[in-house]
Amino acid sequence: MNYRITEPNIENLFRMFRREPVEKVPFFELFMDYPVYEYFAGRTYDGTDELEILKLTVDAFYNIGCDYATTFSSDFAFPRKQPDHGGSGGVTVSLNDGNTITDRESFEAYKWPDPWSFDCSRLEKIRDYLPKGMKLAVWGPESILESVTALVGYDNLCYMLVDDPELLQDIFDKVGEAVVGYYEQAVTYDTVGFLISNDDWGFNTQTFLSVEDLRKYVFPWHKKIVEVAHKHGKPIILHSCGYMNDVMDDIIDEMKYDGKHSFEDNILSVEDSYRRWGDRIAILGGVDLQYLSASTEEEIKERCKKLYYLTKDKGGYALGTGNSMVDYLDPKKYIAMLEAWREVQSN
Repeated sequence: MNYRITEPNIENLFRMFRREPVEKVPFFELFMDYPVYEYFAGRTYDGTDELEILKLTVDAFYNIGCDYATTFSSDFAFPRKQPDHGGSGGVTVSLNDGNTITDRESFEAYKWPDPWSFDCSRLEKIRDYLPKGMKLAVWGPESILESVTALVGYDNLCYMLVDDPELLQDIFDKVGEAVVGYYEQAVTYDTVGFLISNDDWGFNTQTFLSVEDLRKYVFPWHKKIVEVAHKHGKPIILHSCGYMNDVMDDIIDEMKYDGKHSFEDNILSVEDSYRRWGDRIAILGGVDLQYLSASTEEEIKERCKKLYYLTKDKGGYALGTGNSMVDYLDPKKYIAMLEAWREVQSN
C-alpha cells in the first residue's frame, strides 16, 4: 500500500509552510482512525505497546506519502469525571458532559496534572525507526478551549463568563500553563519536526465563544504555544474545526501560526480559503469528508487535480482530507486522492 512519489523530505514540507517553491506538493493528514492506519501500514497490531503503535503510525504515514508522522508525545491528560450515557459505550458526546469543576471549591480541590511528569521517551525510542528525511509532528491529547469545556461543560462555561469570570480565567490559566508545558517538553526532541496545536473553536456558523471572549481567554495561550515552537526554530500549525472566518486575522497576525488545517465546504471551501488567505498562511487539507463520502472516485480525482493547479505556482498548500482519515469511508476514496496527486506530479 505504498503511494509515495518520492522519498521523505521534511525540508520540502517546511518550505511549503513558508509558502516557498517546493519540489513536490506535499500530502498532509492530521491522523487516521486505527483501522486506516492498519490498512495503509499493510499490517495489524493488537497490542498496547506505545512504541509499536507509533511504528505502525510511521509506516502508514510513510506509505501515503507524508514526510512526517503525527503522535502524542506522552499520555498527558486532565483527569475528569466520566459522564453516564446509560451503557452507550461512550458513543454519545456532549459539550455539556463536563462537570468536574463547577465552582471555586471544586477548582481548588482539583489535582492539576504536571505535563513534565509524563513519559515522552517514545519520541527518542522511535529515532532509529524513522525513515531518512522523516520527522514526527507532535499534537496534543489536550488543548485550551476544548479542555476547559470538557472540565466545566459548555453551558456552565457560558454562565461563568457572566457569573464568575475570575474563576473562569483561573481555569483557563491552569489549563494553558499545563498545555504549554506539554509542548515545551516535546519540542526539545530533535525527532520532532513541527508541532500541531489542535483546539476546535466553532460551530458551522459561528465560534463557540464571542470573538472578544476568545481573545481574552483562549488566544493568549495559543500565542504562547506558537512562541514555544518558534523559539526552537520549528513550525507549528493550528488544527481547528468550525467557523473561523472572523478570527483568521488573529490566527495569522497575532498568534502567528504557520499553517491552518481543517476546512468544511459548508462553511468555506478549501479553494476559497486558499484564495482568501493562502498568501498569508499555509492552507492544509480541505477535501471535505462529506464530499469524499458522497462523490465518486473520478469526481474526487478531478477536484484534487484542480486543487493542484490552483495552488502549485503560489505554493503554501498540502493536499489532504478536510479533517482526518476516518474508518467509515471506503479506502478507495483516499486512494483516489493519492492517485490524483501522483498523476499530476509525475507528468
